[in-house]
Amino acid sequence: MSRSLLTDLSVSATVAGLVAVLVGFTSSIALIFAATQALGATPSQTASWIWALGLGTGLTSLGLSLWYRKPVLTAWSTPGAALIAATQGVPMAEAVGAFIVCAVLIAAVGYSGLFERAMDHIPVAIASALLAGVLARFALEAVVASRTQPLIVFGMTAAFLAGRRWWPRYAVPVVLLAGIVIASVSGQLRPGPVDWGWAHPEWTTPEFSVRALVGIALPLFLVTMASQNLPGVAAQRTAGYDIPVSPTVGATGLASLLLAPFGGYALNLAAITAAICLGREAHEDPARRYTASVAAGVFYIAVGLAGGAVAGLLAALPKELVIAVAGLALLSTIGSGLASALRDEHHRDAALLTFLVTLSGVSFLGIGSAFWGVVAGAVASLATARRRHG
Repeated sequence: MSRSLLTDLSVSATVAGLVAVLVGFTSSIALIFAATQALGATPSQTASWIWALGLGTGLTSLGLSLWYRKPVLTAWSTPGAALIAATQGVPMAEAVGAFIVCAVLIAAVGYSGLFERAMDHIPVAIASALLAGVLARFALEAVVASRTQPLIVFGMTAAFLAGRRWWPRYAVPVVLLAGIVIASVSGQLRPGPVDWGWAHPEWTTPEFSVRALVGIALPLFLVTMASQNLPGVAAQRTAGYDIPVSPTVGATGLASLLLAPFGGYALNLAAITAAICLGREAHEDPARRYTASVAAGVFYIAVGLAGGAVAGLLAALPKELVIAVAGLALLSTIGSGLASALRDEHHRDAALLTFLVTLSGVSFLGIGSAFWGVVAGAVASLATARRRHG
């Protein structure tokens, strides 16, 4: 690590990176296992998937954040995992072939600049509303979690308010610590068997088929771009970072291509977990927030190298604890997104429609609500623009 990075690193940024990984891993690991089972994976192949996804996410987050000195956090495609989990009758080799095709498409759309040009036509108000809708849906789950674990959720909320009042830079670390202490004292921690062995990659020779191309490759490409990369770029722009879209998206496609034979089915820009690293909870100075995504990259690499041990340790935490810490950490970003979305009166109706459709979680044609929120906002924006100029 350079002297500059060590100088910029802080406790709050490191904890923000840890929370981002905690949320990203625990919120999707069950889908990863379901996806591998749907393809008939062996235990060693499943471990290889964790290795590939952890290293791919970690190395791209680490490398891009250090290169641009801005917070660039990547992730694996959660809706993509759900899509693969719903697949039937496709062997692993053909699925890997589909992953390779998807990766080539992501890299091509990224490096060609097509995706960035499309993003440039989306008004800031709609992009901000999209981000607020994506994050608010996650934060609402924290409120709902109070039904099953009121002690943990209310205790963490009290810790958050106290932290914001007296230690604003360390509010999220205080929340995480409070949650662990409350869960431990109340007997809610569920430690189980932990596999301390290192994960190992396992190569699967790809095979290419029309059914895998139509059934996996193209849908995986569409949901990854619409439901992951679209809100991922919106998160960066809403936070005020002008990170080059084309090379970053292209890099995720290239990394997916290299790791596809080992289980790295699709990497993309993060949105929900990225917001944790993009907000002031990571650091008051926006120029130093890149260290949060650097820390997240290191933690993701650890997840990949010791997937079994990390899975066992994280499984001990109540899911309500993870949901609550994420929801509380995202509050300021949600507020900023809504403020930016509603600031311009001319785009207010379109922004509200974008927010509500995205928040609804509706899915159509296998594509999630983030895409349809942008469609609804774009149609409303065009309609109101014609009315103003009519």
